[in-house]
Amino acid sequence: MSKSRVRRRATAFGTAGALVTATLITGAVTAPTASAAPASGQPSAQGWDHEARGAVIAAARAARAGIDWQDCPADWNLPKPIQCGYVTVPLDYAKPFGKQIKIAVDRIGNTGTKSERQGALLYNPGGPGGSGLRFPARVTGKSAVWAKTAEAYDFVGFDPRGVGKSAPISCVDPQEFVKAPKMDPVPGSEADRHAQRKLAREYADGCFERSGEMLPHMTTPNTARDLDVVRAALGEKKLNFLGVSYGTYLGAVYGTLFPGHVRRMVVDSVVNPSREKIWYQANLDQDVAFEQRWKDWQDWVAKNDATFHLGDTRAEVQDQWLKLRAAAAKEPLGGVVGPAELISFFQSAPYYDSAWVPTADIFGKYVAGDTQALVDAAAPDLSDTAGNASSENGNAVYTAVECADAQWPTDWRTWDADNTALHRDHPFMTWANAWMNLPCATWPVKQRTPVDVKTGKGLPPVLIVQSERDAATPYGGAVELHKRFKGSRLITERDAGSHGVTGLVNPCVNDRVDTYLLTGKVDTKDVTCAPHATPKP
Repeated sequence: MSKSRVRRRATAFGTAGALVTATLITGAVTAPTASAAPASGQPSAQGWDHEARGAVIAAARAARAGIDWQDCPADWNLPKPIQCGYVTVPLDYAKPFGKQIKIAVDRIGNTGTKSERQGALLYNPGGPGGSGLRFPARVTGKSAVWAKTAEAYDFVGFDPRGVGKSAPISCVDPQEFVKAPKMDPVPGSEADRHAQRKLAREYADGCFERSGEMLPHMTTPNTARDLDVVRAALGEKKLNFLGVSYGTYLGAVYGTLFPGHVRRMVVDSVVNPSREKIWYQANLDQDVAFEQRWKDWQDWVAKNDATFHLGDTRAEVQDQWLKLRAAAAKEPLGGVVGPAELISFFQSAPYYDSAWVPTADIFGKYVAGDTQALVDAAAPDLSDTAGNASSENGNAVYTAVECADAQWPTDWRTWDADNTALHRDHPFMTWANAWMNLPCATWPVKQRTPVDVKTGKGLPPVLIVQSERDAATPYGGAVELHKRFKGSRLITERDAGSHGVTGLVNPCVNDRVDTYLLTGKVDTKDVTCAPHATPKP
């Protein structure tokens, strides 16, 4: 997660089908098995569902067309020899010959020999709203963690529908979206609640005004269908997939809709796939986990008081936070950094261990009298129009997908009661999260019923990787997916909480991920690994 709430969602959580039998081009596409209920919830004759049939048609068409790989456009900022292209998919899979959109993809070939190559490894970093186009840069950047896997696989990234280069959606002018300071997320009165509710309604309306044609089709099942079309366009009979955060839910839904199409699947930092969790309850669960990890960071800061001078107990560090928050609420720092901007900046520490040192360093400078360092870190940069457009787009996709995937409470009293109660013991993120999701209460297009994630015929063992104290995707999500995907294996990184485990240096995890992707083998039982190294100031 980066400096804003928007970018947090675009790279992390937050915070998913159908069946057909058909005669297809030999070797190009395999029909999904008849094991999952259609996403519409209304199965039709012979197990056919309009969207499932549309996915088969689109995949067969993409297999014939392939991908016209070219040097990447200069403004995509992707180094050679990464190549770029597009895959055409239906906007509405129920109408496969209707309006089409283009999915941006990129790739870099495997670094090993031709005989070592095992196909393409596709990647989704999360969100909803995150771009995967930087994935091949792990090869050009010579990432040691991924070196062995890169010998065997082409690394393929893509922008999901609505994201970045793939028919991007928008809900508000990006420059207006990033302006600060925003309202304090913690309401002090009924007037504050009313104002936030008004902003949420206006945001939902803005999404419909600016992107109304796309909104009904911005669902995880449709993104999973897009993923299968990309697989076919690559000429791959089966999918190799790495999904992180929301990417785990995309993988879970893909594995449910297309179990026979999966070859290898690694899911890292897992969204709870239960229908009861997607998405309202999942966000409430996040608030509890964020509070826990916030305290973990404060404990670490206190142990390193000689460096940061923020107090040698968690209580003292929290007191400094509350003083900072109160000062910013009274008068925004630099005129632009209020409580909302502070939360956007500080929440990176509970998300990622890599943010522990820089966040504590800037916090310590503030307490020592250097306000400008915090303003520079937490304030929006209105001159960064490209970055602001990306942030606005990421937030739009996050909202559109989560709002369309599932039914959300429409009664404000439910939201108010749940978040008021949760805030009492978990104040760090609760209200900020609530307002971010509240547009779903007045979402202007149909909301679906989430896919019932489960094992279908042909699904191979799936490797699940999870840290025990993850804030964005609490540990229970990994346990739940492990139950639902029979034959899966769970690797737990104990006493750790960084979001996104597979990219960290931890040989206990890294070696098992390599072994699985290179050989398909998993341990005979679940594994618990010691934590990766704690950050050092």
